Amino acid sequence: MAVPKLALTELTEASLAKTRAQTVVVGTVQTAGGLELAAGSEAVDAAYGGTLAEVLTTLGATGAAEEVVKVPSLGRLAADVVLAVGLGQPEVTAEQVRRASGAAGRALAGTKRALTTLSAVDLQAATEGIALGAYTFTEYKSDKGDKPVPAVDVAAPAEGSTKQHRATLKAATATAEAVCTTRDFINTPPNDLFPDSFADRARTLAEETGVAVEVLDEKQLKRKGFGGILGVGTGSSRPPRLVKMTYRGAKARKKIALVGKGITFDTGGISIKPAANMDAMTSDMSGAAAVLSSVLLAAKLKLPLEVTAYIPLAENMPSATAYRPGDVLTMYGGKTVEVLNTDAEGRLVLADAIVRAAEDDPDYLVETSTLTGAQVVALGNRTAGVMGSDEFRDRVAELGRVTGENAWPMPLPEELRAELDSKLADLANVTGARWGGMLAAGIFLREFVGDDLPWAHIDIAGPSYNTGSPWGYTGKGGTGVPVRTIAALLTDIADNG
Repeated sequence: MAVPKLALTELTEASLAKTRAQTVVVGTVQTAGGLELAAGSEAVDAAYGGTLAEVLTTLGATGAAEEVVKVPSLGRLAADVVLAVGLGQPEVTAEQVRRASGAAGRALAGTKRALTTLSAVDLQAATEGIALGAYTFTEYKSDKGDKPVPAVDVAAPAEGSTKQHRATLKAATATAEAVCTTRDFINTPPNDLFPDSFADRARTLAEETGVAVEVLDEKQLKRKGFGGILGVGTGSSRPPRLVKMTYRGAKARKKIALVGKGITFDTGGISIKPAANMDAMTSDMSGAAAVLSSVLLAAKLKLPLEVTAYIPLAENMPSATAYRPGDVLTMYGGKTVEVLNTDAEGRLVLADAIVRAAEDDPDYLVETSTLTGAQVVALGNRTAGVMGSDEFRDRVAELGRVTGENAWPMPLPEELRAELDSKLADLANVTGARWGGMLAAGIFLREFVGDDLPWAHIDIAGPSYNTGSPWGYTGKGGTGVPVRTIAALLTDIADNG
């Protein structure tokens, strides 16, 4: 889905009187003394004779986070409605603005044009929030309901230059588009999104953006020795693929490899999953979608980097040709793995892609995947676990928190490595222990990363897919996590190395 058309505008009492927007969005803050209006709402309040806060309070508004209250303008404004959205506590953060804007974006469905003043508080956060909050996926619905708001005027902050504001708006819009692209991939059902169709869509998007693309089919994978990808994909009638997408920016100073797990549907294979909630396994390619969108975003932002995504794609199905518990796979690069559980398939396809990525001698490697249910047990549905080399891991986790995607650094305890010892092969794909499953998966992946390569693994098993009610700028289904974290990382590397 395309994001709303976002245009920067100067907000004054005069411009407000001529706005073509049907709805004007203002922010409210919850304080001990009662509701207060957020910065940027001065001109709107003036149209109400300075009584807008009083009117909202009379209607029961408190300024609580994501609270939405609509007030008719009754001719005081050119717009028909004022939509007040709560920011929560008065020490307003970027994430509060982002979530409030997301709530507004959802509430604006059916509106033809809106104007937001939340951008006066934080331009980037407000832009991302309203664009992501407006997202819907109705491709397969006969009744598509109210259409998302197609156009939003974004009030320019009082501070800074117009050039700076335009640059911020452009970057925030591009980032939101990348998240929405990721969501579209995740939300597409697995009968329409399988390894070959994913690769075709990747090729089309890459060519449209000027990104180089290479796709290896099952014959090429076999010839080159990608035993992990082939092993997982052998049970499906839809053969596996490996997609490589490369953006080379002008005067590129660093090379970054991105790897994303692309299991287009995961039954668990012979170690089959319980039937309940298996439909959510349509999201098991969230990591692949995220790194695909991140390469395209790097190209749109013209970052001075070389960014390459390596995307292993397979469908994990049980059949007469499926790989079995007890099989030994020879991975790309030569290491052997004893398969003890075919539902621990993600690490097998990722291992092949990680080794391939390392051959191109990147300065950093970031891998993301819906890897373990243990991530959800440890950190819940909204916080990703980040593992890897200590310094780089901490850098990625901190940027995840700054962007509002929530990430937490996790250790790779050495004592767990022995649990992966195999009687037949170089290592097993799972441990025999119940505890520390997320960490053991990270340790497994570490076996395929070079000793001197700074790397991070982001486990997004919970955060990538929302099975609950919408909140903030996050609807049901694919969330697009961790695209904004990767975008922040790429920008940080471009600026600081």
